[in-house]
Amino acid sequence: MNTILIIDDEEKIRSLLSRIISLEGFEVYEASNLKSGLKRLEVSDIDIVICDVKLPDGNGVEFSKIIKKKFPVVEVILLTAFGNIPDGVMAIKNGAFDYITKGDDNTKILPLIYKASEKVALNKRVIQLEKQLDNKQSFDSIIGKSDVLISSIDSAKKVSGTDATVLLTGETGTGKEVFAQAIHHASKRNKKNFIAVNCSAFGKDLLENELFGHKAGAFTGALKDSKGIFEEANLGTVFLDEIGEMPLDLQAKLLRVLESGEFLKVGDSKPIKTDVRIIAATNRDLEKEIEKGNFREDLYYRINIFKINLPSLRERTTDIELLANFFLKTFARKAGKNISTVSADYIKALKKHSWKGNIRELRNVIERSVILTDSSILDIETLPSDIAENSSERSGDFHKLMSAFSMASAEKMQIQKVLNHTKGNKAEAARLLEIGIATLYRKIEEYKIL
Repeated sequence: MNTILIIDDEEKIRSLLSRIISLEGFEVYEASNLKSGLKRLEVSDIDIVICDVKLPDGNGVEFSKIIKKKFPVVEVILLTAFGNIPDGVMAIKNGAFDYITKGDDNTKILPLIYKASEKVALNKRVIQLEKQLDNKQSFDSIIGKSDVLISSIDSAKKVSGTDATVLLTGETGTGKEVFAQAIHHASKRNKKNFIAVNCSAFGKDLLENELFGHKAGAFTGALKDSKGIFEEANLGTVFLDEIGEMPLDLQAKLLRVLESGEFLKVGDSKPIKTDVRIIAATNRDLEKEIEKGNFREDLYYRINIFKINLPSLRERTTDIELLANFFLKTFARKAGKNISTVSADYIKALKKHSWKGNIRELRNVIERSVILTDSSILDIETLPSDIAENSSERSGDFHKLMSAFSMASAEKMQIQKVLNHTKGNKAEAARLLEIGIATLYRKIEEYKIL
């Protein structure tokens, strides 16, 4: 229930309003002037202020402006003995929720309070969602306390405040896009667009169109001008993931953007100016790619102004338990399951795995375990066999389990559970089971799974 502050120098009016409002279940504070009202706002979590217009130490209309500046979520309802249009207009301009004449307040005040309460609740929810979004995009969203990870985070924080081009290196699945988003979020460009593109996901022509856009008539079907990423992200950040996969002729066009801040749309001859910060990422050794003739040396030196290497999960095994518990909470909530923790044996098995797919692979393993478990604790039996067998302490138990239930029946049970979870979506089931879609179809036919 909302908390309400009544500011009025007439004690009888304060007491009457306080009694009426309290009977509705609201918590009510009182103040006799603006000075004491402001002090109450500073020490208590007030949602709605009901304030007289004429007070001994000031004017409520002007005070509403001060309240909205210091406490934007607080809603202000002004009361006056003699209402006039100019004051009413100024009150609303200053951010007051409403302006009513005393005498009308007995019938109007409660409906107004409930309407103001709805607005307060909505504004608080918006702020909460914005904070959640900020946390997801900030350095606080990067989970881990290992020295190698902290070193990479520290480097990223230092470069965030500049416009320097950043090159993120590391194996697939180490969180390069998460780092790129955090750098953008901490930069002076954070109010503008952050646009990511995976250079390996498009053919040459499609990637060129994606990056630079096209003019109407540039090719069949180009009926109107289209903006590319470099135009959409003006004053913001472009994240070029897997830049080592970019075709050589597009590398030359990217080099022009970096050197002159200009690019040409497909089918256009007039250059367009853009002001973007580029963050690039690769899991390839670009120096070796240069030797092979697959990557331009001049472009490499332009994007390699500030390089940050992201550690593999094998280099930060102390972070595995933190990550596992984070993913457990995420997927348990999503699946509507009450799973409280991860067993010690489960964590031991995770720490012994090689994690070639890094954080992305760990995320998938935890999601799969959540789907398969019928317990409140994630245990080793829900792990893929290659990870479970690597746990020497439990390897005997694992093989006993496999002798009690044949490999075939265990596999059938797991496939059925995952298909139930995905509501029959076989592509998603194959991803969670970490097998090819053709293999899944073969297993479904082999085990006669409906």
